[in-house]
Amino acid sequence: MDDEKLKYQIGANIAAYRKRAGLTQLALAEKLNYSDKAVSKWERGESIPDVLTLMQLAAQFGITVNDLLADPEALPGNPGTLEKAMTQVSEKALKRKANKNVILALSSTLVWFVALLAFVLMSPFVFLEKYSRLLFFYAITANAIVLLSLRSAWHDFRWNKMLISAIVWGCLLSIYVTLWVVLRVSYLKLFLLGIPGQIAIFLWFRMFRSEKKEDSNG
Repeated sequence: MDDEKLKYQIGANIAAYRKRAGLTQLALAEKLNYSDKAVSKWERGESIPDVLTLMQLAAQFGITVNDLLADPEALPGNPGTLEKAMTQVSEKALKRKANKNVILALSSTLVWFVALLAFVLMSPFVFLEKYSRLLFFYAITANAIVLLSLRSAWHDFRWNKMLISAIVWGCLLSIYVTLWVVLRVSYLKLFLLGIPGQIAIFLWFRMFRSEKKEDSNG
Protein backbone atom coordinates (compact mmCIF):
# COMPACT_ATOMS: atom_id res chain seq x y z
CA MET A 1 0.00 0.00 0.00
CA ASP A 2 1.55 3.36 -1.00
CA ASP A 3 1.72 6.33 1.34
CA GLU A 4 -0.80 8.47 -0.53
CA LYS A 5 -3.43 5.75 -0.58
CA LEU A 6 -2.88 5.07 3.11
CA LYS A 7 -3.24 8.77 3.97
CA TYR A 8 -6.44 9.05 1.94
CA GLN A 9 -7.82 5.86 3.47
CA ILE A 10 -7.20 6.92 7.08
CA GLY A 11 -8.43 10.45 6.38
CA ALA A 12 -11.67 9.20 4.88
CA ASN A 13 -12.26 6.93 7.87
CA ILE A 14 -11.56 9.73 10.36
CA ALA A 15 -14.04 12.00 8.57
CA ALA A 16 -16.69 9.27 8.43
CA TYR A 17 -16.41 8.31 12.10
CA ARG A 18 -16.25 11.96 13.16
CA LYS A 19 -19.47 12.77 11.35
CA ARG A 20 -21.07 9.62 12.73
CA ALA A 21 -20.17 10.81 16.23
CA GLY A 22 -21.71 14.22 15.48
CA LEU A 23 -18.47 16.11 16.05
CA THR A 24 -17.10 19.10 14.19
CA GLN A 25 -13.44 19.20 13.24
CA LEU A 26 -12.86 21.79 15.97
CA ALA A 27 -14.60 19.67 18.62
CA LEU A 28 -12.54 16.62 17.72
CA ALA A 29 -9.36 18.69 17.63
CA GLU A 30 -9.97 20.03 21.13
CA LYS A 31 -10.52 16.54 22.49
CA LEU A 32 -7.12 15.52 21.12
CA ASN A 33 -5.31 18.77 21.97
CA TYR A 34 -4.71 19.50 18.29
CA SER A 35 -5.90 22.29 16.02
CA ASP A 36 -8.84 21.95 13.65
CA LYS A 37 -6.35 22.57 10.83
CA ALA A 38 -4.53 19.37 11.79
CA VAL A 39 -7.79 17.40 11.71
CA SER A 40 -8.64 18.94 8.35
CA LYS A 41 -5.25 17.87 6.95
CA TRP A 42 -5.80 14.31 8.20
CA GLU A 43 -9.19 14.10 6.56
CA ARG A 44 -7.90 15.49 3.27
CA GLY A 45 -5.06 12.99 3.28
CA GLU A 46 -2.37 15.67 3.46
CA SER A 47 -0.86 14.24 6.65
CA ILE A 48 -1.30 11.23 8.90
CA PRO A 49 -1.72 11.03 12.70
CA ASP A 50 0.94 9.28 14.73
CA VAL A 51 0.23 5.96 16.44
CA LEU A 52 -0.69 7.51 19.78
CA THR A 53 -3.13 9.87 18.11
CA LEU A 54 -4.66 7.00 16.12
CA MET A 55 -5.24 5.22 19.42
CA GLN A 56 -6.85 8.35 20.85
CA LEU A 57 -9.07 8.68 17.79
CA ALA A 58 -10.13 5.04 18.02
CA ALA A 59 -10.98 5.43 21.72
CA GLN A 60 -12.92 8.61 20.98
CA PHE A 61 -15.00 6.91 18.29
CA GLY A 62 -15.41 3.67 20.26
CA ILE A 63 -13.66 1.62 17.59
CA THR A 64 -10.27 -0.02 17.08
CA VAL A 65 -7.22 1.34 15.28
CA ASN A 66 -7.83 -1.39 12.70
CA ASP A 67 -11.16 0.24 11.84
CA LEU A 68 -9.39 3.52 11.10
CA LEU A 69 -6.92 1.74 8.82
CA ALA A 70 -9.46 -0.48 7.12
CA ASP A 71 -10.00 -0.18 3.39
CA PRO A 72 -13.42 -1.61 2.44
CA GLU A 73 -12.20 -2.41 -1.07
CA ALA A 74 -8.83 -3.91 -0.22
CA LEU A 75 -9.34 -5.82 3.01
CA PRO A 76 -11.66 -8.67 1.98
CA GLY A 77 -9.34 -9.90 -0.74
CA ASN A 78 -6.09 -9.27 1.10
CA PRO A 79 -6.07 -10.18 4.81
CA GLY A 80 -2.46 -9.10 5.19
CA THR A 81 -3.08 -5.53 4.05
CA LEU A 82 -4.23 -4.33 7.46
CA GLU A 83 -1.24 -5.72 9.33
CA LYS A 84 1.14 -4.32 6.76
CA ALA A 85 -0.50 -0.91 6.89
CA MET A 86 -0.41 -0.90 10.67
CA THR A 87 3.28 -1.73 10.64
CA GLN A 88 4.00 1.03 8.13
CA VAL A 89 2.06 3.62 10.12
CA SER A 90 3.69 2.59 13.39
CA GLU A 91 7.22 2.71 12.02
CA LYS A 92 6.79 6.04 10.29
CA ALA A 93 4.94 7.63 13.21
CA LEU A 94 7.54 6.51 15.72
CA LYS A 95 10.30 7.79 13.45
CA ARG A 96 8.59 11.17 13.07
CA LYS A 97 8.08 11.43 16.83
CA ALA A 98 11.72 10.54 17.47
CA ASN A 99 12.83 13.15 14.92
CA LYS A 100 10.66 15.81 16.55
CA ASN A 101 12.08 15.00 19.98
CA VAL A 102 15.59 15.31 18.56
CA ILE A 103 14.70 18.68 17.01
CA LEU A 104 13.27 19.92 20.32
CA ALA A 105 16.36 18.76 22.21
CA LEU A 106 18.73 20.33 19.67
CA SER A 107 16.78 23.59 19.72
CA SER A 108 16.94 23.81 23.51
CA THR A 109 20.62 22.92 23.44
CA LEU A 110 21.26 25.64 20.86
CA VAL A 111 19.53 28.29 22.98
CA TRP A 112 21.60 27.45 26.05
CA PHE A 113 24.77 27.11 23.97
CA VAL A 114 24.30 30.62 22.59
CA ALA A 115 23.74 31.94 26.12
CA LEU A 116 26.86 30.14 27.37
CA LEU A 117 28.92 31.32 24.41
CA ALA A 118 27.89 34.92 24.95
CA PHE A 119 28.66 34.55 28.66
CA VAL A 120 32.17 33.26 27.92
CA LEU A 121 32.84 36.04 25.41
CA MET A 122 31.60 38.78 27.74
CA SER A 123 33.26 37.51 30.93
CA PRO A 124 36.82 38.81 30.19
CA PHE A 125 35.52 42.36 30.03
CA VAL A 126 35.11 43.80 33.51
CA PHE A 127 32.35 46.23 32.53
CA LEU A 128 30.35 43.42 30.89
CA GLU A 129 30.94 40.62 33.38
CA LYS A 130 28.02 41.41 35.68
CA TYR A 131 25.67 41.71 32.71
CA SER A 132 26.79 38.42 31.21
CA ARG A 133 25.03 36.47 33.96
CA LEU A 134 21.72 37.91 32.83
CA LEU A 135 21.95 35.86 29.66
CA PHE A 136 21.02 32.65 31.48
CA PHE A 137 17.81 34.22 32.78
CA TYR A 138 16.96 35.45 29.28
CA ALA A 139 17.62 31.94 27.97
CA ILE A 140 14.77 30.56 30.09
CA THR A 141 12.21 32.68 28.23
CA ALA A 142 13.93 32.20 24.87
CA ASN A 143 13.91 28.44 25.30
CA ALA A 144 10.18 28.40 26.12
CA ILE A 145 9.43 30.58 23.08
CA VAL A 146 11.39 28.27 20.76
CA LEU A 147 9.65 25.15 22.10
CA LEU A 148 6.22 26.81 21.89
CA SER A 149 6.86 27.88 18.29
CA LEU A 150 7.98 24.42 17.20
CA ARG A 151 5.11 22.59 18.89
CA SER A 152 2.57 25.06 17.50
CA ALA A 153 4.00 24.60 14.01
CA TRP A 154 3.48 20.85 14.44
CA HIS A 155 -0.09 21.41 15.73
CA ASP A 156 0.91 19.85 19.04
CA PHE A 157 -0.66 21.95 21.78
CA ARG A 158 -0.37 19.58 24.73
CA TRP A 159 2.27 21.68 26.51
CA ASN A 160 1.06 25.13 25.48
CA LYS A 161 -0.30 26.11 28.89
CA MET A 162 2.95 25.26 30.64
CA LEU A 163 5.13 26.91 28.00
CA ILE A 164 3.08 30.12 27.93
CA SER A 165 3.24 30.27 31.73
CA ALA A 166 7.00 29.77 31.55
CA ILE A 167 7.27 32.67 29.11
CA VAL A 168 5.22 34.99 31.34
CA TRP A 169 7.12 34.20 34.53
CA GLY A 170 10.44 34.02 32.68
CA CYS A 171 9.94 37.55 31.36
CA LEU A 172 9.10 38.86 34.82
CA LEU A 173 12.13 37.11 36.32
CA SER A 174 14.37 38.54 33.60
CA ILE A 175 13.08 42.06 34.21
CA TYR A 176 13.50 41.69 37.97
CA VAL A 177 17.07 40.41 37.72
CA THR A 178 17.97 43.07 35.15
CA LEU A 179 16.70 45.83 37.47
CA TRP A 180 18.73 44.36 40.32
CA VAL A 181 21.96 43.96 38.34
CA VAL A 182 21.79 47.28 36.49
CA LEU A 183 20.10 49.59 39.02
CA ARG A 184 20.41 47.60 42.25
CA VAL A 185 16.65 47.85 42.62
CA SER A 186 14.81 44.93 44.20
CA TYR A 187 11.22 45.24 42.99
CA LEU A 188 9.45 42.08 44.14
CA LYS A 189 6.03 43.61 43.47
CA LEU A 190 6.82 43.10 39.80
CA PHE A 191 5.85 39.44 40.18
CA LEU A 192 2.31 40.48 41.08
CA LEU A 193 1.83 41.13 37.37
CA GLY A 194 2.21 37.40 36.81
CA ILE A 195 -0.97 36.65 38.78
CA PRO A 196 -3.45 38.20 36.31
CA GLY A 197 -1.35 36.78 33.50
CA GLN A 198 -1.61 33.28 34.94
CA ILE A 199 -5.34 33.71 35.54
CA ALA A 200 -5.78 34.84 31.92
CA ILE A 201 -3.92 31.75 30.70
CA PHE A 202 -6.08 29.50 32.90
CA LEU A 203 -9.33 31.11 31.71
CA TRP A 204 -8.22 30.96 28.07
CA PHE A 205 -7.66 27.22 28.15
CA ARG A 206 -10.76 26.68 30.27
CA MET A 207 -12.82 28.51 27.66
CA PHE A 208 -11.67 26.11 24.95
CA ARG A 209 -12.43 23.11 27.16
CA SER A 210 -15.94 24.50 27.70
CA GLU A 211 -16.44 24.96 23.95
CA LYS A 212 -15.26 21.41 23.43
CA LYS A 213 -17.89 20.09 25.85
CA GLU A 214 -20.62 22.16 24.21
CA ASP A 215 -19.66 20.88 20.76
CA SER A 216 -19.67 17.32 22.07
CA ASN A 217 -23.11 17.70 23.64
CA GLY A 218 -24.44 19.42 20.55
